[in-house]
Amino acid sequence: MGRTRGQDPREEWTALAGLGETFDEFGDLTESLLETGPPPSGVPGVARAPMIIDTDCGGDPDDAVALVVAGLRVPELRLVVTGDEVAGERARFVRYLLDLVGRTDVEVVAGADLGNRRLWFMEGVTPASAPGQRTDVVEAVAEACAGVEGPVRWVGMGPLTNLAAVQDARPELLAQLQVTQMGGAIVYRDPSRAEHNFRMDPAAAIRMVPILQRWEAAYVVSDVTFNPATEITTASPLYKRWAEPDSPDWAKVLRTHTDRWLQRYPGSMQHDAMTLAAAMLWPGIRFATERVALDDLARMSRSDDGVEIEMSVSVDYPAFMAWLAAALAW
Repeated sequence: MGRTRGQDPREEWTALAGLGETFDEFGDLTESLLETGPPPSGVPGVARAPMIIDTDCGGDPDDAVALVVAGLRVPELRLVVTGDEVAGERARFVRYLLDLVGRTDVEVVAGADLGNRRLWFMEGVTPASAPGQRTDVVEAVAEACAGVEGPVRWVGMGPLTNLAAVQDARPELLAQLQVTQMGGAIVYRDPSRAEHNFRMDPAAAIRMVPILQRWEAAYVVSDVTFNPATEITTASPLYKRWAEPDSPDWAKVLRTHTDRWLQRYPGSMQHDAMTLAAAMLWPGIRFATERVALDDLARMSRSDDGVEIEMSVSVDYPAFMAWLAAALAW
């Protein structure tokens, strides 16, 4: 096991911020700490920095859940780029969902199309009135970063393809991006292949992990996110809320999305909502520094000769689900 956050100034911040989760009398302290963010980020104010989300929304419903949370609870959300595109349909669906939560101010850009079609579940849901979205990812990212003094949060919920495109065209932008990426696994449930986001574009993952190491990227790995405690099914309180007659339109879309997913899979674990929580500096996720290597399939393993990364090692699952329920309340 590598160095944990407990061995640097972030441990004290995390412990103090976490008091508000347990003791109401520490609520003001927690709010103050979350405003400024943890010391190791190296840049003040990261908790209120502009945010860019990179998502393959329209596959597993966890992307859509995370996007709604961001739309409702992150006023700094500036841009959403889609990855593993389906001829622009993911971007149209994202536009529709953001409009439903009142975030017409957020730009949407259709990103890389990797030719996959199996994990697209929202055919016919987006109304014809939702227009096709722009496709200039790098220019849109540059616009989102322009004029910002300090970091811009990049929340990766899909393959690293779009991030690699930014690196190729405008490498100086990476220095400004505070990357929190859902992806990678030390012990993946299928040892023959890499975690999903890395597997969708292995070359991008293999190339970008060493590059991102320079900028202290954090990885919310499948070892932590793949847990039944975060799974949404028809029996879940969240799903039942979405099914209520007076639920808002965005909740009805989340229910439809989940229904379609459940025709093929037993439930939707909230990988991406947890990644968003980490980027929002929710204190219930614990990180540690590890040295890892990726093989030619982008499978991750610990290695003394590998790249040093910050990765999630544990989560307070009941507290996370309570946080998610509160974030999706209406």
